[in-house]
Amino acid sequence: MLKIRNFFLMLLVVLSAAACAVYPAGTTSSSVSVGVAGPHASIGFSVSSYPYLTPVPGYPVYYAPSLQANFFFYDSLFWVYQDDYWYSSSWYNGPWWRVHPEVVPVIILQVPVRYYRHPPTYFQGWRQDAPPRWGDRWGRDWEHNRSGWDRYDRRSAPAAAPLPDYQRHYSDQRYPRQVEQQFDLRERNYRYQPHDPVVKQQYDEQKRGRGPGQQRR
Repeated sequence: MLKIRNFFLMLLVVLSAAACAVYPAGTTSSSVSVGVAGPHASIGFSVSSYPYLTPVPGYPVYYAPSLQANFFFYDSLFWVYQDDYWYSSSWYNGPWWRVHPEVVPVIILQVPVRYYRHPPTYFQGWRQDAPPRWGDRWGRDWEHNRSGWDRYDRRSAPAAAPLPDYQRHYSDQRYPRQVEQQFDLRERNYRYQPHDPVVKQQYDEQKRGRGPGQQRR
């Protein structure tokens, strides 16, 4: 009898630990997409419907003012800065690919601080009309390798990509979860192709499902 009781006690401990791992503190199963449906886990929040996007003045970038998230759209991909990482996706609610600091597009890095709707604490004290001080965050080696990233010339900036408004028809249960289905819908409804060489490479890698410049999450 003692062995049986000890077995159930151990089972209860294991199940409790698993529950804590699935749902981060302060969240519920309805607010966080748990990473059990395929290889792409949650990045900490979920967008239930296509968000309202408005241009960042002077930049070929859009942001989502109504979301409490650092959520952008540039050159046909969505971009999110969450928990010290950049992520990109061709659809507004993922799946998301982690993008290494070395290959985040320069124009995304140049977006001023004030357009980050959920800025991390280390943004405090930084100029609102200037880009985040990524060199302070990612170190001298990164800043040396990406010298000049913060020199933005509006005259040479490309035109903004058209928004993928067709995605507003796919929300909640209609949202396509499979990458193959997403790219099939995109090719039928969105003719724009990335112009930024860095974005084009990432787009091609996402279409193939994986690549050296990104990590799937």
